[in-house]
Amino acid sequence: MNIEAASLTAVFAAGSAETAAAFIEVGAIVLGLGLLSRVASRLGVTAVPLYLIAGLAFGDGGLVSIDVSEDFVALAAEIGVLLLLFTLGLEYTDEELRNGLRTGIAPGVLDMVLNAGVGLGIGLALGWSFLGALLLAGVTWVSSSGVISKVLADFDRLGNRETPAVLNLLVFEDLAMAVYLPVVAALIIGGTLLETVSSVGVALCVVGLILFVVLRYGVHLSRGLDGGTDESMLLAVFGVVLLVAGGAQLFDVSGAIGAFLVGLALSGPTEERALRLIGPLRDLFAATFFLFFSFQINPADLVDIAGWAVLLALLSAAAKVATGWFAAGRRGVSSRGRARAGTVLIAHGEFSIVIAALGAGIDEGTELGALAAAYVLLTAIFGPLAARFSDQIVARVSSTGRLKSQPRTPV
Repeated sequence: MNIEAASLTAVFAAGSAETAAAFIEVGAIVLGLGLLSRVASRLGVTAVPLYLIAGLAFGDGGLVSIDVSEDFVALAAEIGVLLLLFTLGLEYTDEELRNGLRTGIAPGVLDMVLNAGVGLGIGLALGWSFLGALLLAGVTWVSSSGVISKVLADFDRLGNRETPAVLNLLVFEDLAMAVYLPVVAALIIGGTLLETVSSVGVALCVVGLILFVVLRYGVHLSRGLDGGTDESMLLAVFGVVLLVAGGAQLFDVSGAIGAFLVGLALSGPTEERALRLIGPLRDLFAATFFLFFSFQINPADLVDIAGWAVLLALLSAAAKVATGWFAAGRRGVSSRGRARAGTVLIAHGEFSIVIAALGAGIDEGTELGALAAAYVLLTAIFGPLAARFSDQIVARVSSTGRLKSQPRTPV
């Protein structure tokens, strides 16, 4: 064997060893997620908090650091968010979207005032600049569509009476981000008023275009994707979701909005078939998303801001419960349904982290990142648990109230 052949053999051997190590690490991660999912199923709760805790334990600064390809896992996590929002859109018809946009304005405005106000107030109390406080307002404003859609599916609440009110708020928040994100990005860069207005205008045009196509031509898209084998339909649907999400992000619009609207466009047998085919793929990538998010959090960075994070989480949780209670109440939902709507909105996630990352270059960037990470972790763990036990909490409170209202029996 000559020297060149020997060198080539060595390169292939090294590559094979690296590939084998990557397979083993990824396989161990996926197997671990499967075990956590089984534990969560036995406990009767969603697996999201367990995924987040596992990411803390094995991520940056955790008990054991797992060296996996960050680019690969990050891309898988992004796909997880898209598929979560796509399947959420499948459960939501275009008529419900029209009604939601008409009837969801008042709850959406209340949501913005209460929840963005919490972040803005805490930011100013910390002595931050107005821009830093404005970014924290965005962190506390937007609930996690990814976590909430998973919780609704896990608890079999997609058909509940209060769920349309929750979905209306999520749609309002996601569409509002098409305005908020370009505005704060322009303020951070220090662009002119004309540049800011142009960015916002482009984002609104893109969202409006997608909405128009969905509402006008959704039936034709459903017909075009239906038919053929399960394999061909799975590949076609998956491709459309990625194309629309990628096109939206080219114009600084969240890809999650695009994925949600693609799901909204599908109807009838196509909708049911797409949900059946995409479901397992969604579960795999969604688990990766939650794990990867907490991979990036160093537990040591959470200590200094723990007190503020707890206060922020408590105030925000109260504001979200009030928002959900009001939104569901407008639909004539009972107190239990209102509590379910409020508690399921507590969780924050992907958008909050994106907003915090935008402020990395400002004076408060480091503190903002740590506070946002701790806050999201707290709400993403506490939110699903509160949603799980909301019925029992309302029943106990009602029972206590009835007991107190009963007159005492004379001895």
